[in-house]
Amino acid sequence: MEAHQPAPHNQRRDALAFALVFTIPLSVLIGYRLGGWGNLLTPFLVFGLVPLLDALVGTDTTNLSPEEAQTRATIPIYRVLTWLCVPCQLALVLWGAWVVGGSGNGFIEALGLTVAVGVSSGIMGINVSHELQHRIDSGLEIFLSRVMLLTVGYMHWAVEHVAGHHRHVATPRDPATARLGESVYRFLPRSIGGGFRSAWAIEAARLKRKGQPSLSIRNRLLQYLLLETAGVLGLVFLFGWRALPYWLLQSLVAVVLLEVVNYVEHYGLLRRRRGDQHEPVRVWHSWNSSHWLTNRFLFNLQRHSDHHYRPANRYQVLRHHSESPQLPTGYAGMIVLAMVPPLWRRVMDKRALSALRRPTP
Repeated sequence: MEAHQPAPHNQRRDALAFALVFTIPLSVLIGYRLGGWGNLLTPFLVFGLVPLLDALVGTDTTNLSPEEAQTRATIPIYRVLTWLCVPCQLALVLWGAWVVGGSGNGFIEALGLTVAVGVSSGIMGINVSHELQHRIDSGLEIFLSRVMLLTVGYMHWAVEHVAGHHRHVATPRDPATARLGESVYRFLPRSIGGGFRSAWAIEAARLKRKGQPSLSIRNRLLQYLLLETAGVLGLVFLFGWRALPYWLLQSLVAVVLLEVVNYVEHYGLLRRRRGDQHEPVRVWHSWNSSHWLTNRFLFNLQRHSDHHYRPANRYQVLRHHSESPQLPTGYAGMIVLAMVPPLWRRVMDKRALSALRRPTP
């Protein structure tokens, strides 16, 4: 039996721990105030300091009791925190376009600020969108998830992730599942390109069921492309031509960060075949990490095994599963490790092979 944590005396204090995510856009502003190379404060914080703090703070593998989970799922502050990320993300991206669009910024300063905004867009923008896009019973949260993805030009991902990735995860049909032995550099173009093709196929199939052509205004992907194009043109109109490379680069940084996280989350894991189908998704088909600090930054995204097992559950009630394959550190450290494929394979391949050899339950 996994341990249950006692009912907290202060639910609000527990919820506010997830407000750590706001330190990421704050670090962008501080870095800009420092000037020059100080604009790289955000990537240094995320990929340098956070992995070290992750190791010091350690893991939290406790779980809520069913009664506690039922109560916590309904506490408003948890969802309000994710909603507050939306205006924060919009303001940061627009502010960055205004700063870079100005004529008084040097190349190094503009580049550093753009990368820093991109890192924040990946952590706050795309990750929060991920949490919101699974709230299919809430029109408001679905809308907010699309707004977040609009800021990085990746709106089609909402279609592919929910209707494609969650259905085909840990199978060869899923472009977001990394193969054993595949480097992150080979994975990235396959996942990015394959994700768009998958989203298009999903949308075309949806329209076909309704007797409508895929090349029509009812195609959500075409609607998203029009919105993204209008958004970019609006930035250029408001802030000048420099806003275009700024937006493209910060979006690229955010998207690459998302896809590297995809690489980490399912590397080498496969669902077994049962006749002409794959076995159902279980908690051993995703890598799990219960490192306390990065889970607070990422709204418990690292409890990814439970997310795939029960995707309708909100982030605050996701559970640690000891039977899931466990990452040696949090996502920040794993992203750094993935950038060095020989080191990644030395650390991860033996773990993935062990997970693949698990006994059939």
